[in-house]
Amino acid sequence: MLEDIEKAILNRIQSDFPIDPRPFEVLAKELGLSEEQIVRRVRQLKQSGVIRRIGANFVPGKVGFVSTLCAASVPEEKIDRFSEVVNRYPGVTHNYERDNHFNVWFTFIARSMEEIAGNLERISRDTGVEPILNLPATKVFKIRAQFEL
Repeated sequence: MLEDIEKAILNRIQSDFPIDPRPFEVLAKELGLSEEQIVRRVRQLKQSGVIRRIGANFVPGKVGFVSTLCAASVPEEKIDRFSEVVNRYPGVTHNYERDNHFNVWFTFIARSMEEIAGNLERISRDTGVEPILNLPATKVFKIRAQFEL
């Protein structure tokens, strides 16, 4: 169970991480903690798997990358292993489970569609899950995904 201060940290950093030489100091001042306390809490949230990564979001095509949405039909008993393998790839921004035949979805960013295809083949080989659908966008819609905790 998350503590109130952890919820406050997560609410603040999801979509508005401070762009500052000392971002955790900025957060500390806003939340009434020390910089060390913020860093310790964020580290714990990362180690526990609540936070997977902290990083910028960008429009892939504007910086020479491509992106795609992927979907797989993963047997219930393989979902944890499949997600673990998928999350090893730095180009995977997130994955999630859906109530559908294709029950695990994830996004992939790379320098080329060929690189993504090769990674999807490796994921399939490593997990025994196939097919993994590769669904590149034909039109991009940017929505803000902010989860209030």
